[in-house]
Amino acid sequence: MSDYLIALIAGIVEGLTEFLPVSSTAHIVICQKLMGTDLTSPFWKMFTVVIQLGAILAVVLYFRQRLLAFVHSFWNALRGSSPQPDATISGAEAASSKHWMAHPLMLVLISFIVTAIPCLLINKWSDKNLESPTVIAIAMIVGGFAMVIIDRVFSAKASTASMEAMSLKQAIAIGSAQILAAAFPGTSRSMATIAGGQVMGLSRVAALEFSFFLSIPVMFAAAGYKLLQFIIKEPIALEGSQWITLAIGFGASFVVALAVIAWFMHWVRKHGFLPFAIYRIIVGALILLFLR
Repeated sequence: MSDYLIALIAGIVEGLTEFLPVSSTAHIVICQKLMGTDLTSPFWKMFTVVIQLGAILAVVLYFRQRLLAFVHSFWNALRGSSPQPDATISGAEAASSKHWMAHPLMLVLISFIVTAIPCLLINKWSDKNLESPTVIAIAMIVGGFAMVIIDRVFSAKASTASMEAMSLKQAIAIGSAQILAAAFPGTSRSMATIAGGQVMGLSRVAALEFSFFLSIPVMFAAAGYKLLQFIIKEPIALEGSQWITLAIGFGASFVVALAVIAWFMHWVRKHGFLPFAIYRIIVGALILLFLR
C-alpha cells in the first residue's frame, strides 16, 4: 500500500475519532497495524502528531466566533467592566460579568495545567502503553462501561447547563480525569473529559463543549512537545514525497474533523452517548481477540 493511501486513510480515521469518545489513539494504532505501517519509525510517529494538529485546527475554525467572544469578554472581566443585563447578550459576553478567575477561558487554562503537569511526568510510561494493544483494549472496554453508567446516572442530575456557569472545582476535576486518558491510551481524552464533566454536574452539551475547548491547549501542547522531541532527539530530513504524505494526512484529518464536530454537537443535543459506549466495548473485545 502506498504511503499516500496510508496517509489518507489514517487522516480520515483521525478526523472521525479524535473528538468522539471512542479513542482516536486506539484507532490510529489499529489502522497502522492493519496496514502494516512501522509504528516505531520516526516518520510515522511524527505523522500521527501532524494529523492531530489537523484535527485541532478544525476545532479552532468551528468555534472561532465563540473563541473571539470569550477573549473579548475575558478582557472585559480583567478590566472589571461587565455588560449590562440584556436579553440579547451572548453567553460568552455574559461570562465577563463574572470574576476573571471564574471566566470560561481561565477555567480551561486551569484544567489544562492540572492535566499537563502529571502527563509530563508519566510521558515515558504513556508511550510504553501506547505500544500495547492489550492496554488499549482494556481501556476501551472499561471506558465503555463507565460511559454507560455515568451517562445513565448523572445526565438527569445535571445542574450546570453551560460553560459560562462552570465552577473552579468542576474545571479541576475534569482536568484530573484527563490524566487517565494520558496514562492509559484507549481511554479517550474526549471520553474522560465528558464523563468527568457529567460526574461533576455538567449537562451533556456543557461537558462536550468544555471538552472541545480544553482540547485546544491540551492537543497543541502535546503535539508541540512531541514535535520538539523529534526535532531534538530524532531529527528527520524529510523528502519531497514525505512532505506530501504529511500534507495529505493533515488535510484529510482537518476536513473530516470539521464535519464530525458539527455533527456531534447536533447529535448530543438530542441523544446520549450509549452507541459510542457499545462501540468501544465491541472494538476493545476485537482487539483482545485478534490484535494482541
